[in-house]
Amino acid sequence: MISVTKLLCGTGYFGDSLRYDNKAGEQVHGAAAGRGPVVVWNATRTCNLRCIHCYSGSEGKKYEGELTTAEAVRFIDSLAEFKVPVLLFSGGEPLLRRDLARLVSYAGRLGLRSVISTNGTLIGLETALYLKSMNVGYVGVSLDGIGENNDRFRGRQGAYLAALDGIRCSLAVGQRTGLRFTINRHNYKDLNAIFDLVEKENIPRVCFYHLVYSGRGSRMVEEDISHAESRAAMDLIIERTLDFHRRGLPKEILTVDNHADGIYIYLKMKEKDPVLAEQVLQLLRQNGGNRTGIAIAAVDWYGNVHPDQFTQNHTFGNVRERSFGEIWTDTAHPVLAGLKNRRPLLKGRCAGCRWLDVCNGNFRARAEAVTGDFWESDPACYLTDEEISGSDK
Repeated sequence: MISVTKLLCGTGYFGDSLRYDNKAGEQVHGAAAGRGPVVVWNATRTCNLRCIHCYSGSEGKKYEGELTTAEAVRFIDSLAEFKVPVLLFSGGEPLLRRDLARLVSYAGRLGLRSVISTNGTLIGLETALYLKSMNVGYVGVSLDGIGENNDRFRGRQGAYLAALDGIRCSLAVGQRTGLRFTINRHNYKDLNAIFDLVEKENIPRVCFYHLVYSGRGSRMVEEDISHAESRAAMDLIIERTLDFHRRGLPKEILTVDNHADGIYIYLKMKEKDPVLAEQVLQLLRQNGGNRTGIAIAAVDWYGNVHPDQFTQNHTFGNVRERSFGEIWTDTAHPVLAGLKNRRPLLKGRCAGCRWLDVCNGNFRARAEAVTGDFWESDPACYLTDEEISGSDK
């Protein structure tokens, strides 16, 4: 996750204290010194929508074998013991888990910051109020286009208006809320409109995700945007972020799942503002690039531990059998061990890239999905051969 706002404007938010900690890039088991990773927990696989890019392949049915309340409590205990800073409740649709309120409250009492990742369609004023009352740190609502474009992508007519109503209800009760938008060929042209929506609705945060070929999204390799379009998207994101800042509109703008973004920002700023560019580069080096298997972890509805939420084909253990911390620090599994020290294993363009210290090989799930080799180059890296091989940083 790259904070475009932090890099370009110097504005800091909660996550930046973990992303850009002075020792963040040196960690092997957590987000910062003395802390565990941010953990994404797919609290349930059940969902009321059927998005075409869903990494969990969720549907509107009950899935047997999910963690019980008692098992979830023990799991949260183990996260607190390992000093996990943030627990992100995801799904499926986490609001469909009946004991969610109890688990969020319990995590809060143990000092974990709870975040909810939701499609937003189930949030009315009552739900928004109870999330606020439980001190939920942030509610991220997924929108993948404007109007009918979002509804086609999410598999239900009316999903856009329902999600927008959920956002408005959350903001009305003072709950920090933002958007999650996965860029792909179907919605690429909606980017400007999403920024307009953020301003019109006074939404304080938006995360732009690059498409990861996982779950139902594994069938969307050909529906990703081109490298040229990725660069154009970043140009727009940079321009609109700076525009918000110039006009005194406090917005947190982030991109997710492609660390070429940070390098691209640096290269653009090097042309326009060399002093700022050096500050950007320093922050990127502190962060250390992609930290799947290090600063980010995922636990699915059955309790299986994965490198991240998009890489559920690799499992390191189950929290029903061992504590999360024990699993996360056990490097007997070659994929987990490799992720913690991946540079000698990387192949192709990644192996010889001069930006390894600020990218760390980008996203392994995409490399494996396209090439079958977990350590091959990430096909979504849109930097040119000249940009990755030059000597002048």
